Amino acid sequence: MSGAERLIYLPLGGAGEVGMNAYVYGWGAPGKERLILVDLGVTFPDMDTTPGVDLIFPDMSWLIERADRLEAIVITHGHEDHIGGIAHFWQELRAPVYCRRFTGHLARAKMEERGNDPEQVHVVEPFPAVLEAGPFGISFLPVSHSIPESSALVIDTPAGRVVHTGDFKLDGAPVVGEPFNAELWHEVAADGVKALVCDSTNVFVETPGRSESTLVNNIADLVRKSSGMFVATTFASNIARVKTLAEAGHAAGRSVCLMGRAMLRMVQAGRETGVLADFPPVIGHEEAEDLPRENLMLIVTGSQGERRAATAQLSRGKYLGLELAEGDTFLFSSKTIPGNERGVLRIVNAFSERGVNVVDDSSSLYHVSGHANRPDLEAVHELMRPEMLIPMHGEHRMLRRHAEAGEAAGIVSIIATNGTMLDLSGARPVVCEHVETGRVYLDGVLKIGALDGVVRDRIRMALNGHVMLSVIIDEDDEPLGEPWAEVTGLAETGRSGAPLVERIEAEGAQFLSRAADKVLIDDDKLESGLRRAVRQVAVEEIGKKPEVTVVISRLA
Repeated sequence: MSGAERLIYLPLGGAGEVGMNAYVYGWGAPGKERLILVDLGVTFPDMDTTPGVDLIFPDMSWLIERADRLEAIVITHGHEDHIGGIAHFWQELRAPVYCRRFTGHLARAKMEERGNDPEQVHVVEPFPAVLEAGPFGISFLPVSHSIPESSALVIDTPAGRVVHTGDFKLDGAPVVGEPFNAELWHEVAADGVKALVCDSTNVFVETPGRSESTLVNNIADLVRKSSGMFVATTFASNIARVKTLAEAGHAAGRSVCLMGRAMLRMVQAGRETGVLADFPPVIGHEEAEDLPRENLMLIVTGSQGERRAATAQLSRGKYLGLELAEGDTFLFSSKTIPGNERGVLRIVNAFSERGVNVVDDSSSLYHVSGHANRPDLEAVHELMRPEMLIPMHGEHRMLRRHAEAGEAAGIVSIIATNGTMLDLSGARPVVCEHVETGRVYLDGVLKIGALDGVVRDRIRMALNGHVMLSVIIDEDDEPLGEPWAEVTGLAETGRSGAPLVERIEAEGAQFLSRAADKVLIDDDKLESGLRRAVRQVAVEEIGKKPEVTVVISRLA
């Protein structure tokens, strides 16, 4: 190994936040490293901070500028926060994509939707099969998670072996997908592990994680004892849970109907890839309309309160011919992700007003997490005995607590948030560079920078309203007629009782009549003065400073 070469780790997303995962590894001389990208995910907008935005990506500018050195894009599993950005950035990165079969099914569909070549997604076999990507040898080590065929990555480099866990839990009976296999992990650790780059999501949960299979009897009992129609929601990608719910409905003598495009798409993907066997028969919503309520079970999308998903639609009334009524039961077999509480609570109250019995996960009987809790993380630390621990996938407080757990076990640990490049070549990880990172928004069909001002202006208009004032200046640089105003998102009348539009137009006319010639011939000065005049009137009349657009038309 040449002393001039180094092994680097650089998170571009997912380190210091939950979601939007993107991690770069590199080997070579500084500035000439050959690179791989592990995951390229998204996070989702909210109306408070990102109104109108469709998706949020990590800023991939650093990697795009070095795309000629990118050997491969490797995906650990099919959740949106790991796979959702692949198709949006592939044209700029143009590297082959590698993943396992179920994930590949989802990735190819996404590539095709964006007009990319789905054949750029290559399906690989699990450990001990090895993918050669430049100086890296990569194996997909099966792990249990809340989506099938999730994998940790065993990344062999000239500097040693790195294990990148991805999202995982220790589940010996996950219902669908591969169980955690300690023997495989022992085999991986036997040759020594240079660095363990490890999921931190549930580090604050002090009890060992529970298996997906522990829910089977609880859910079956609830469905069997419920009267009226039974409806359940969960994450569509958790097809193990969907299967458990469907089997409970079938065992209780109910016909099962899946509702929501994501739910149907995931179950179909599971069937086509062979990971979802023996799924109970289902019916369409047209057939469901004709069944007695007590003989019907719906499994629907929208566990996080998404306004257009099936759960929200049902809370507002009839959806695809079906409607909940008094005495029916609705189960949230899911955890509410922080930030989604208001949307979920709105739906719960809407169901309550209809007399629907809502069952959530406050009892912990109907949901388990897909992430390793602190005792499970500590067990993996002991299993791997790495030279160094790098917590990833978590808020800063999670990374910090995870690093503390590593240090307590005698493992050198370091916190590396987005943009922090580590050199892993030596006995201890060293911060060797800081890279500018941030967020990119998908706004309609365009990607825009989070700091470009587009969304900031949208928020300002939402908070303060908008005024457009138009004026015409003739050939002699004199005002032609009166200015006219249009207002949006503002009260029609103010304190004076006069229409706000008229007050604005009158103040604009007075400004023009007083304006000096040097102002009337200079669009910048004229626009600035009229904007101040409009805001002054708005403050006096309604107590707000709206966003103001001044349109100046000059006659030639």
